[in-house]
Amino acid sequence: MNRKRVFFYVQHLLGIGHLKRAVTLARAMAAAGLDVTLASGGLPVPELPVDGGVRFVQLPPASAADLTFKVLLDGIGRPVDDEWKRARAAALLAAWRAADPDVLLLELFPFGRRQMRFELLPLLDAASGTARRPVIACSVRDVLGAPKSAQRQEETLDLVKRYFDRVLVHGDPGAIPFERTFPLASRIAARIEYTGYVVDDAGAARGNAGNGEVIVSAGGGAVGAGLLAAAIRARPLTTLHERRWRVLAGNNLPDADFRELAKLAAGATGIELERSRTDFTTLLANCALSVSQAGYNTLMEIVSAAAPAVVVPFARGQETEQTLRARCFAERGLLELVEESALAPETLAAAIDRAAQKPRASSTSINLDGARRSAALVMRLATGKTS
Repeated sequence: MNRKRVFFYVQHLLGIGHLKRAVTLARAMAAAGLDVTLASGGLPVPELPVDGGVRFVQLPPASAADLTFKVLLDGIGRPVDDEWKRARAAALLAAWRAADPDVLLLELFPFGRRQMRFELLPLLDAASGTARRPVIACSVRDVLGAPKSAQRQEETLDLVKRYFDRVLVHGDPGAIPFERTFPLASRIAARIEYTGYVVDDAGAARGNAGNGEVIVSAGGGAVGAGLLAAAIRARPLTTLHERRWRVLAGNNLPDADFRELAKLAAGATGIELERSRTDFTTLLANCALSVSQAGYNTLMEIVSAAAPAVVVPFARGQETEQTLRARCFAERGLLELVEESALAPETLAAAIDRAAQKPRASSTSINLDGARRSAALVMRLATGKTS
């Protein structure tokens, strides 16, 4: 019997969170017996290998010029032009046709990534018009970005109704219902499937790495310099000042910022500064406390590990997603929250001390089975069971 095929598109523009979640989902789908092609349109991320039987396609890479996400840059940092867009759209169509999938899965679009319409609308038209039309689904996190106008929401709704059979929401409606940030969700309720939150299967700690340490992290690091510096300065003000603090700067932190952090860290004993670690989930499972930004993936890894945690949601530009989710999780007692606008060594130290005094929170109140559940849903769609 031939394996059912999935073509999964993802575009990360600033951090690497979207790609990381897509890789987790792709691995889960492959493990469930699906033939998965993952097409990535962002800059290559060597520290995030795509394995587990997943076929990986690197499209001509694009990134965002700044936090407005309005200007796209090509792989060497030049603004993209119409010729580049035509070539990129052609490459995506060629990859899709080569995969000949039973399911076409788009990450975030049409709820986001409007700047990629030049390639996604032709892809959707081609898929919808083919004799062997694939099931078309959207893979979207629980919380969308900045609030959109009523017109934008209606446009999104129209695209869902025109093209999409299913919307897989990677969240738990008991924690944050999708209508919290997409008020028109009730009008497509029949197409929405909640999967639970997506997190890598960390399992038990693999070894003693991070045992008793304070782990400070900022995801890929592209926008984390302020948090990392504040954490280093907060250390002597906390009750955990005698612990080893391991600061993970991220591979996307600019070299100049890394050098400044190294100067700060050099002035104190007990601080280890690194770019990244492949055993991050083990560090969380063993740590005394985690201090981090509040990206989707990091937050789920923290909750899965039941690590005492302080998070500082990224909130510059028009970003609201991390703050909303972190507030909801803080209300459940799963972490301590410091708003980015209030970030200072003193406020961070106070939150660290509060978190350190609490017992490890249970993760059982949040559905973290999103990877396995998503794979099962896609398999169901691939085999023609759309109801």
